[in-house]
Amino acid sequence: MQHTMVPSDRVEHVAVFGRDGMKLGTIERLMLDKVSGTVAYAVIKTGGLLGTHHHYPVQWSALRYDPAQQAFRVELIEDDLRSGPCEFDGDAFDWGDRSRSYPHPHYWTV
Repeated sequence: MQHTMVPSDRVEHVAVFGRDGMKLGTIERLMLDKVSGTVAYAVIKTGGLLGTHHHYPVQWSALRYDPAQQAFRVELIEDDLRSGPCEFDGDAFDWGDRSRSYPHPHYWTV
């Protein structure tokens, strides 16, 4: 029987595909809740123009591992990502602060 545990460094850089089958990006990092010890969300890195990257948080529970593709799937499309928080390379952003509001009404629940 294959176990379901995986070290975090094996999750980083794994591809993420949206519900339309298009690659959204890769997992850049996992954000862990220090109190509960659970993964709260993943930061997805997408390619941008001229080599810049955008970074989007996606709730960890929304990601599903697809062993056939050795990638994650999420019920979002690129437009859904764009409706939420986004940071660019080099931005000083507190990824632990989820208090800001964003246009997508259920951003932190998808």
